[in-house]
Amino acid sequence: MNSRMPPVLRPEYPEARPLDQLISHFSLDFSGDIGAVAVTGVTLRSTEVQPGDLYVGVPGANSHGADFADDARAAGAVAMVTDAAGSLRESPVGFPVLVTTSPRALLGELSAWVYRTRENVPQLFGVTGTNGKTSTAYILEAILRQLGVVTGLSSTAERHIGDLTVVSRLTTPEASEMHALLARMQESDVSAAAIEVSAQALSRNRVDGIFFDVVAFTNLSHDHLDDYETMDEYFEAKAALFDPARGGRGVVSLDSSYGNRLAEASQIPVTTISSLPTTPGDWNVQIDEERAEWTGFTLRGPEGQSFSTRVPLIGRHMAANAGLAIVMLVEAGYPFATIAEQLGSSGIRAYLPGRTERVSGETGPAVFVDFGHSPDAFLNTLAAVRTFTTGRVIMVFGADGDRDATKRHEMGRVASEGSDILVVTDHHPRFEDPESIRATLVEGASLAEHQAELFQVSPPEQAIRRAVSLARDGDTILWAGPGHQDYRDIRGVRTPYSARAEAREALREAGW
Repeated sequence: MNSRMPPVLRPEYPEARPLDQLISHFSLDFSGDIGAVAVTGVTLRSTEVQPGDLYVGVPGANSHGADFADDARAAGAVAMVTDAAGSLRESPVGFPVLVTTSPRALLGELSAWVYRTRENVPQLFGVTGTNGKTSTAYILEAILRQLGVVTGLSSTAERHIGDLTVVSRLTTPEASEMHALLARMQESDVSAAAIEVSAQALSRNRVDGIFFDVVAFTNLSHDHLDDYETMDEYFEAKAALFDPARGGRGVVSLDSSYGNRLAEASQIPVTTISSLPTTPGDWNVQIDEERAEWTGFTLRGPEGQSFSTRVPLIGRHMAANAGLAIVMLVEAGYPFATIAEQLGSSGIRAYLPGRTERVSGETGPAVFVDFGHSPDAFLNTLAAVRTFTTGRVIMVFGADGDRDATKRHEMGRVASEGSDILVVTDHHPRFEDPESIRATLVEGASLAEHQAELFQVSPPEQAIRRAVSLARDGDTILWAGPGHQDYRDIRGVRTPYSARAEAREALREAGW
């Protein structure tokens, strides 16, 4: 395992569950002596097996998980679940092998049974959409804390259990990790948790075995077409969250063209929300004031209820995310009047790592680091920055390697349209040639009607220094892409790296 890989949070006091009961419950075929074997955990990774684990061997692109049964057994696994192909591989002597048609499809329910996450489960809020999932989840958690609730969070950036915080691996972890996280939340008396749900999580069974009290949809725009052949297929992956087997009630934002479509397609009761005057919803967000420190807004409901508050984030889209979070809480049964009382005077006390996070001081150019890495994210954030910038907007960005390449031209075009100076650099090249990625982004920028002054600078450490050297007092620098991340993926190696630290150091070097 990569030494920089964040840990998996598991229950500290797992309750052992008899293997014979598991076999009976799921009607599994098996071989080997199950005797008095008991299971205390579940994992897909042989490198992360803990004593007492049930190891799940699934077929992969280059190998089968069952090939690592020896390693799993040596690390303390007490049995393996796999498919028919995996069961034919040579397994350790005395190591029970349980067989199912699709171990990945069973993983969620299996993990729920082992970790008992169907019992005394916290109130769960699931958020899906192309952009805004992380912001909405963090804002929702922040409001819950202001209401006095012990909270949990699973997001692209972090996992929270009360006051415990660890960095995340994936937007939505594998089902075995997700249920282990929920079990740990149960131990810590978490009452409510906000969970980001990616399209891939729904397509790849990562949230199986979980029922959300309220689910929400932020928007849909061009992204992930390396995983989904068409936007329709991508939409259907998101819409799967609005199913009675997964959620009780839904909240749908109408701020993208797919909102109405999802509201109509939903198989559970939904309420709608909009921040667009041209597309009213059941709930509506009106922007009152936009500043570099916060965005003020008024939320109005279907029964005439309303209150004004502010969120410490920039942009109309962040106010829309905050409104969405508030309506999710109302749908879950939290009194609107109580929420209004808590937020009306003090505002929402939320901190989002790497989401339009200001890393500059009071003097000199304002510098924001943001995780946005899609054309729509660029469009919204650049518009927000432009609102309060008295000088020029300077943008630094790159693109992920080995990810959806079809969005790169549009990323470059939108970046050029919204900025005065554009610095194209590297992000996570992975196994792609970074020069080729930059060339595509520059080509996209050339398609813009407004041509920003363009620089191509590699590596990113030098790119941010070039941007700072070009900046004047009153200018704003937006560094889009790295956000909260503390590494760059270069040929499969997580290389230590912090955009926030680099930006601050560049400012210091320039005398700001």
